[in-house]
Amino acid sequence: MLGTLKHWKAVIGILLACSLSACQPSAEIDDLPPIDPNKKEIVFVTHNGPTTYYLNNENQPAGIEYELASLFVKYAFPDHEIRFQLVNSISDVIPTLLKGKAHIAAASLSVTHLREHLVIFSTPYQETQQQLIFNNEINQKPKDIKALIGKKITVPEGTSYEEQLANLQKKYDWLKWQSADRTNTESLLEEVADGLLDYTIADSHLAGLMQNYYPNLSVAMPIGPKDKIAWAMSKNSDPKMLAKINAFFSQIKADGTLRNLLDRYYGHNQRLNTLDVTTFLKRTNTLLPKYIHLFKQAQELTGIDWRLLAAVSYRESHWDTYNTSPTNVRGLMMLTEGTADLMGVTDRLDPKQSIPAGAKYLLKLIETVPARIPEPDRTYMALASYNIGYAHVEDARVLAKRLGLNPDSWADVKKTLVLLKNPEYYSTLKYGYASGGAPVIFVESVRSYQRILEKHQPGHNSELDKFKIARN
Repeated sequence: MLGTLKHWKAVIGILLACSLSACQPSAEIDDLPPIDPNKKEIVFVTHNGPTTYYLNNENQPAGIEYELASLFVKYAFPDHEIRFQLVNSISDVIPTLLKGKAHIAAASLSVTHLREHLVIFSTPYQETQQQLIFNNEINQKPKDIKALIGKKITVPEGTSYEEQLANLQKKYDWLKWQSADRTNTESLLEEVADGLLDYTIADSHLAGLMQNYYPNLSVAMPIGPKDKIAWAMSKNSDPKMLAKINAFFSQIKADGTLRNLLDRYYGHNQRLNTLDVTTFLKRTNTLLPKYIHLFKQAQELTGIDWRLLAAVSYRESHWDTYNTSPTNVRGLMMLTEGTADLMGVTDRLDPKQSIPAGAKYLLKLIETVPARIPEPDRTYMALASYNIGYAHVEDARVLAKRLGLNPDSWADVKKTLVLLKNPEYYSTLKYGYASGGAPVIFVESVRSYQRILEKHQPGHNSELDKFKIARN
């Protein structure tokens, strides 16, 4: 479908008509059960995607919209159940609301002028920037928007990207694009990576995630001003529901819950550059196969997901069993002499000793971090301890509390870790100076490597799995 201002206005006109008349929705929406007024349940409509709702490696629901929705129901309607209506694409989200199939849309919806004619938006809870994405192996970065003349640009139908392109078309009347139905931004980004499309548009947080999987994706330029993301409801919704939603977002912004969730899902974005990802993907094919069985055995020994252990090993040694640092830290898991002695290792360069010893040491650190700290933050702090030592992580937690931050939140503790090199702070703490930026880089890199492995490598079932280790 050729994208033009006329076409986009026609789409909005159809949606408006649906809200005012008996417009026939898609079969998929018709198949969704309606809201039952006799049931104590809050129904959310969303769509599958890494920035909304998906099933994790344990086949359990995950995603920032899923977590926010679950928290909201516990906060505002503790005696109600929660139900999710999953639609095929973002273009089905607002029609599902307008057909009375859900109370709330939690689907990474940008607040746009045209959408505000259709629905009521909550207080925004996230900010994003639309970005034009291209394949850096095939195309050069465009110098300006005129370089897009004759290029193939495709975006999902019914998205805010269409609206932004329509706005640009008022100034650049030569601008054309394709609107694809029954697809999503992730699929179009994959097509760009595969050389099937010249360009697509993606929100910055999604583009950052996908660049970890496809290092040949690059940002050409920002498109328009920054967007606000919010929940949506139909205009005939109970005003009390909107008040509860806004109060909920106000609460989780104030107490740090929202900041922690955003960090959990997006905090590791942009930590790796194109060369990092390219090299890592290459070595997962050439070096990792030699050691997968050892990482899986280490998972059986400790209950820690083998992909997290492999990610730690790669960040430490790049899977080079002979790797030795100037401070004599050695082997696949880069064990110090003291750690090796503690774990009973006689040869740090032997992968059969190094990998299980590193896994047992990480488990020991996880068990050292206070049990009240929820996952995945507990594991993140253990990973930081693996890099810099538990004592300095504890200093950072003490400092976080002094500064009015949450000492049990990785999103806050990583802010104070970097302050441990500042005399103003470290001189007041028990264990003194530390290069606190290093463990932050270490943890965020490990998170990125783990996520890439989870996309490309299956999990390993182990009867001894003890922890739900960080998945994002």
